[in-house]
Amino acid sequence: MEAGTGKTKVAVDIVNASPCDFVLWVGPLQTIRQGHVPAEVENQGWLKMPVKYIGVESITGSDRIYPEAMNELERHTSPFVVADESLKIKNAEAKRTKRLLEIGKRVEYKLILNGTPLSRNLLDLWSQMEFLSPLILNMSLAQFKNTFCEWTRITKTNGWRTYTKEFITGYDNVDYLYSLIRHYVFKADLKLNILQHYRYRSYWIDDESRAEYQRIKEKFLDDEMLEWRNNNIFLEMTQKMQHTYCCTESKFDAVRRILAEDDVDPKRTIIFCKFIKSRELCERLFPECLVLSYQKDSLGLNLQEYNVTIYFDKVWDYALRTQSTRRTFRTGQERDCLYFDLTGDVGLERLIDRNIDKKVTMSEYFKKATKEQLQQDL
Repeated sequence: MEAGTGKTKVAVDIVNASPCDFVLWVGPLQTIRQGHVPAEVENQGWLKMPVKYIGVESITGSDRIYPEAMNELERHTSPFVVADESLKIKNAEAKRTKRLLEIGKRVEYKLILNGTPLSRNLLDLWSQMEFLSPLILNMSLAQFKNTFCEWTRITKTNGWRTYTKEFITGYDNVDYLYSLIRHYVFKADLKLNILQHYRYRSYWIDDESRAEYQRIKEKFLDDEMLEWRNNNIFLEMTQKMQHTYCCTESKFDAVRRILAEDDVDPKRTIIFCKFIKSRELCERLFPECLVLSYQKDSLGLNLQEYNVTIYFDKVWDYALRTQSTRRTFRTGQERDCLYFDLTGDVGLERLIDRNIDKKVTMSEYFKKATKEQLQQDL
């Protein structure tokens, strides 16, 4: 269900209509810890049976919380598990996924909630369907991969060490896959009688920040660095380059001009930041606004009392960006929603904008880019 369509309401109604006697609600740790999910559940009519909320990250990181959750399930005859955000159940080899699959084996009633499109990596679907019931696909991960995925295996030798990696290059029999899962997937689009308006504001990077930006660019695009050709290098480079100008003065001036516009109320305005430094300064300079972080706050929050969003720092993750718009554009919103993009006068800013428009991830771009293209784009 698209973000903002009322997944929690649907989940509460489904759980209450079942003969279960206990609910284990597993969701993003931030939304659980800050009480957003419990509050939202209560707003939708509350659950008729006992409920325990745990962060999905805690299942991986805590060897205490996981066995406690398993023991709690064992103490009840008909428990129900709600897995909030299906993207948390993907890599079948990850510790988190393995533990969630073990939890799934202990209960009869299971529900996965998701507010973003299903992952483009079809392998993720195996883990999600396996969690719901092994009878849906009725095949092992290896069988699933051989049936639906085209993949290439590459073996490399580094000194005395040899390692092998597999890369998915395409998919087969997708219609058959959909025929297997379609009875277990419900989809709902969001349609509201209000509008979304996207506006763009430019700012100029100061000379000191630009010089540091250029220094980092030249350092990372050195031939020796690029020999590694891995995504971690590109991620580190772009993060450091973006951080150099995240608090340039012209950027704050752009926000001040936005907040002075007639249709913008600072008390109904959200500012999304990527870096701790920019977030702290925005909180100090714009105390009437709600300042949030993409990673912590773009999922699960119901902020329909706000209708203006300013993207102070850009983020390359299309899913996070889409989720952030749905904090305000959601069921119950009565005002048109405004979104302001701040774009600096350097190549990285324009590159992120282009790739977000094309829904191209950072890793996809880097895999295809030559050194000359990187020099030109950045």
